[in-house]
Amino acid sequence: MDEDDYDISIDSPPPTAQSGAGGGPVPGGPPGLLGAGGGYAWEEEYKRSWDALQEDEDGSITASVSQLTSQLKRKRLLRDTRIVQRGLVRHLVVIVDLSQACRDVDFKPTRVDQVCALLDGYLSEFFDQNPLAQVALVVTHNERALQVTALSSHPGDHLRKVKDRHAALVAAEADPGEPSLQNALEMAMGILGHVPAHGTREVLVLYSALTTCDPGNILDTAQALVAKWVFTVAMNEAHLKELILEHVPPPAIVVKAMARKASNLMRMGFPEWVVADGYKLCACHGQASAAGFVCPQCNAQICAVPSECVVCGLTLVLSPHLARSYHHLFPVPNFVEVTDWKEIKSHECAACMVGLPPIPTAAELSLLVTHRPTGRYKCPGCEGMVCLDCDVYIHDVLHNCPMCVGGREDRAVEAGRHGG
Repeated sequence: MDEDDYDISIDSPPPTAQSGAGGGPVPGGPPGLLGAGGGYAWEEEYKRSWDALQEDEDGSITASVSQLTSQLKRKRLLRDTRIVQRGLVRHLVVIVDLSQACRDVDFKPTRVDQVCALLDGYLSEFFDQNPLAQVALVVTHNERALQVTALSSHPGDHLRKVKDRHAALVAAEADPGEPSLQNALEMAMGILGHVPAHGTREVLVLYSALTTCDPGNILDTAQALVAKWVFTVAMNEAHLKELILEHVPPPAIVVKAMARKASNLMRMGFPEWVVADGYKLCACHGQASAAGFVCPQCNAQICAVPSECVVCGLTLVLSPHLARSYHHLFPVPNFVEVTDWKEIKSHECAACMVGLPPIPTAAELSLLVTHRPTGRYKCPGCEGMVCLDCDVYIHDVLHNCPMCVGGREDRAVEAGRHGG
């Protein structure tokens, strides 16, 4: 596999340790689990967490709660925005654990229901931001692995097959048994072994069990498959969603992988949407339809794009698909939170023109006991200040700073006037 491969394992939370009467560690407990303060490491993380809430002059903690919420919302935005080479033509295999462990109810209603719900949103977001990508799904249970969908760009087909497989197991009242991670990884390696060299090969594992029942040594499979391993454990439903969505942007291609791959051109076709007078069988599903995309090379009718023509193998895309993939190469830089009230001059968001928190006077600033957040985030390019909602919208949806784009257009118009 290439260096841009990713594996995720979702396991149960670690077991809790025995505590003494005062809540601390039992005397003579395992020394390797003790933190710097004498307690267990996982206890120190939550030590006096209520101190983060500060009351304002009115005795309310609303401002502190609002600030913590804003910090959590911005945490997902702070990603690597360096301009590096990324794989836009992605090939991803998602492995889903459907063993007995997926029926645990620590994630409501069950683990598998929670995974399917999050997988639905993940695939929709994945194909929205990576229209040139393809996904295949593999499930594992009863010490076996089964490929439920082939590589394709249709998110609805993938999720429906996973739900149908799980529903069949529940209806049959059969014991799903133990998973086999090795068989699933071997199957993923076989699926990705035929993809072209210009595409990335990635594996995303959603795993619930603490064990795996394999026919051989799984370490040998991991050594042959994995070049970059990312292992995370979900603490709750919100954390699981955050971990899965981290794998929506395409991974950066490291120097070692670039040295092995020579740059080459990729043939693509731009099909035309045609509405015929009569019905015609589509080449992808064999269903009769009066409208569809027509391959410019072989004139075969295709239901949806982006996809590969099943007749001639040509990659079929539309111009918006290429435009949506382009923003990954030149991402919007992370906006900087403005902490000094003296830097602020505007009272409105530069993007949505909604009023921002008022600027306190010099006398009010001198009376502030704790720092009051400004609620403003500055673009490092144009130095325009926006609210938190616009910051999230610019980075997650627009992928362009409207102030920077508007400034370039104004300068172009001004240059045209002087040139004319």
